[in-house]
This record gives sequence, C-alpha cells and structure tokens, in this order.
Amino acid sequence: MTPQRLAVLAATGSLALLVGAFVFQGLGYAPCELCLWQRWPHGVAVAAGGLVLAGAGFALWALAGALAALATAGIGLYHTGVERGFWEGPQACSGGGTLSGLSGADLLSTEGASDVVRCDEVAWAFAGLSMASWNAVISLGLAGLWIAALVRAGRT
Repeated sequence: MTPQRLAVLAATGSLALLVGAFVFQGLGYAPCELCLWQRWPHGVAVAAGGLVLAGAGFALWALAGALAALATAGIGLYHTGVERGFWEGPQACSGGGTLSGLSGADLLSTEGASDVVRCDEVAWAFAGLSMASWNAVISLGLAGLWIAALVRAGRT
C-alpha cells in the first residue's frame, strides 16, 4: 500500500470515530467534557488526510496526523483512568468540587448545571472497555498507520 493510501486510511479511521461519536450522541449518549476533547484531534487528523490527498506536503501532514492520533489516544487513556478512579478528572465534570460557600437554598435548588455529564462515569461499554478506552485503542492503531505511511514515504 502506498504511503498516501495509508495516510488516507488513517484519516478515514478518524472520520469513522467522529461519525460514531455523533451517532452515539444522537442516540442519547451525551458527551462529557473529556469526550469532547477527544474529538478535536480526530478533526485535525481528518484535515491532515485531506491535505495529503490534495498533494500538499506529505511528510508534514502525515506527521500532524500521527501526532493528532497520539493526542486523542492520550486523552482517551487519561479519560479511562478517570472513569476507573485511577486519578481525578477535570473538576467541571468529575464531581471533585466542594459544598463550601453554598447556602441551604443553593443546595436545594433544582436550577443550575443539571445537564453536566460526568467524566468519571461510563455511559456505554463493550467487551469491558468504555468508549474512551476504545477511542484510545483504535487511535493508537491509527497512529501506527500514520507512522507506517511516514516510514514508507521515507523509503521511496
């Protein structure tokens, strides 16, 4: 397989993960903050694949795609650790806040951040892995494709 095809395959994998994320969101699985963070590098990888396909600076864009895939895999691994309680996640979505400074009325209020999706709870899992875990595993594979494309391009 040519380096360009490997790169486009990797970018297509990122596109498939993005589409899958939006499908799950459409099915009612609202994304948490870390889920949203994982989407951005996939967008970069898709754009890098498009630029490779357009013939613009292969090495630069393949490297960008590889780094983007590694970035989203890293965020996915971090998110998995938050879900499994290995470490704390962002305070905005992991419930690490305190109640100090809140009045009784504040504590009993039904107004406010009721739509916050927690980062430390698994919304969906398959074969014992959460969506964040699957993102990490697949993204590492996609990074491997990007790197293989770079290696093959260096040989030609």
